[in-house]
Amino acid sequence: MEDETIVLYDENGEEQEFELIASLTVDDRDYVVVRPMEEEDSEDGYILRVEKDENGDDVFVGVEDDEEFDTVVEAYNELVDEYDEDYDYDDEEYDEEFDDEDEFDEDDFEDYDDED
Repeated sequence: MEDETIVLYDENGEEQEFELIASLTVDDRDYVVVRPMEEEDSEDGYILRVEKDENGDDVFVGVEDDEEFDTVVEAYNELVDEYDEDYDYDDEEYDEEFDDEDEFDEDDFEDYDDED
């Protein structure tokens, strides 16, 4: 499967590429979990809420509310657990690559404010 890339702009207007790790819907809101492309080996990620602008285009917004953030982290971890159960491979390479490392702790996520 080819990695999907999301391009965001930092506070200086510089382009930053992120790998899309997952997209999920929680409480009728859409979210993405992304990781900076330059840090592919890192377990750190960002949770961004997907909203629509006045033109109907997707806008990614950092999640600042702790309760909302915790709810999305929990939903993401459940998604990873379900995936692991559905695709319980005996392949050692799979186990090494995808075991519990894809589950995030709250501390693995950083605040990211996209100020376009």
